[in-house]
Amino acid sequence: MSQIRVFRMIALAEGVSFLTLLFIAMPMKYFMGMPEVVRVVGLIHGVLFLLYVGLLAMLHFRQRWSFMFSLYAFVASIIPFGTFVLDKQLRKKEVVTN
Repeated sequence: MSQIRVFRMIALAEGVSFLTLLFIAMPMKYFMGMPEVVRVVGLIHGVLFLLYVGLLAMLHFRQRWSFMFSLYAFVASIIPFGTFVLDKQLRKKEVVTN
């Protein structure tokens, strides 16, 4: 499995965990009084985010990605639905490297 494919999978999982945190866990905390949901989902999201940033840094150097593309990929991780938009560009890069 290519490094970019692994990054894509982590990026999509990170995106799903971010949306779950924002649109499911946070409302459950504030409207249903269930703060433990945010702790669990937040931990999962945090681990996936750290993996995402670590893999992004590795790919930036190994694949010689431009600073602007790597910055774009980082910003995509902090905007809801951003990693799903990024996936289109990552698929193109994956095809070029294989």
